[in-house]
Amino acid sequence: MALPFGRAIIGATTKGTSMTAARRALLGAALAAPALAQAQAQDWPGRSVRVIVPYPPGGPTDIVGRVTAAGLQAELGSSFVVENRAGAGGSIGAGEASRAAPDGATFLVNASAHVITPHLMRGLPFDALADFTPVTEIVKVPLILVVNEALPVRNVQELIALAKARPGRISYASSSIGGAPHLAGELFKLMTRTDLTHIPYRGSGPALQDLLGGTVQVMFDSLASSAEHVRSGRLRAIAVTTTQRLPSHPELPTIAEAGVPGYEMSTWYAMWGPKNLPPALAARMHQAVAKVCQREDARARFASMGADPIASTPADFARFSASEYERFGRLVRDADIKGE
Repeated sequence: MALPFGRAIIGATTKGTSMTAARRALLGAALAAPALAQAQAQDWPGRSVRVIVPYPPGGPTDIVGRVTAAGLQAELGSSFVVENRAGAGGSIGAGEASRAAPDGATFLVNASAHVITPHLMRGLPFDALADFTPVTEIVKVPLILVVNEALPVRNVQELIALAKARPGRISYASSSIGGAPHLAGELFKLMTRTDLTHIPYRGSGPALQDLLGGTVQVMFDSLASSAEHVRSGRLRAIAVTTTQRLPSHPELPTIAEAGVPGYEMSTWYAMWGPKNLPPALAARMHQAVAKVCQREDARARFASMGADPIASTPADFARFSASEYERFGRLVRDADIKGE
């Protein structure tokens, strides 16, 4: 009877030794992984990198993507190629980026619409937060509240009073359903308890033309788009949508200080990698984008579109994008906004 028992002990000891060796191997691999990822980040990019822009060429997201890609190429010496993958409100390009290998060869540059669209469109082939790795917020673009010159208002309080006196008869234009200019108007309506009629357009150009012509009376527009018409007197700027006054237009109050406490809305443009992008690679890309944002040529191009460089860290951008996702979701629900 002793022999089987002895064999059992030997078998258990051998199995225990095997399990210990396996645990040691796993521990060794876990300890080696960060060093390997760091080495890969140091060697990155080492090849051509795709920068997916989920909209057609020529728009603001495309401009931010191309300025960033050109700066990265100059800073790092590797090729950064912008690929426009337009369609379905940006979801086609974003979906392609989400499915890419997390090896530093593919990144997405998108607007704040990235965290707005999921609240407006069902059945998206990705999760806007879980299926991406936040890299950096590149730039932020303020909006200004402008009115047609014929509208008898010169400040926010007069606009609120007129809107309450004429419920539903004052209309505001936006470049699309669900974009920041649209949400800026809906947030204004909710916070001021006014009834403005939203008129959506396909692009800011047609919206601006109807604003100039008086078909619509109000618009929350980008600074670069409206500045020329404000200077000519055809449009009247009465406030900015940011939390602080703009250095370029210090005479314009924020909507918050003009009597709507807590109001804030901006368009922002950012970069994501695919899900599971190693933190070392995300950090390496962030460092490179931060250098691009300090380049004189990039800053001049961003300034021409009214954009302020941000270059936030991956951790800061992860917190910001998650908070914006929640904020925009509440606004879409509260304002009962429906997608196209």
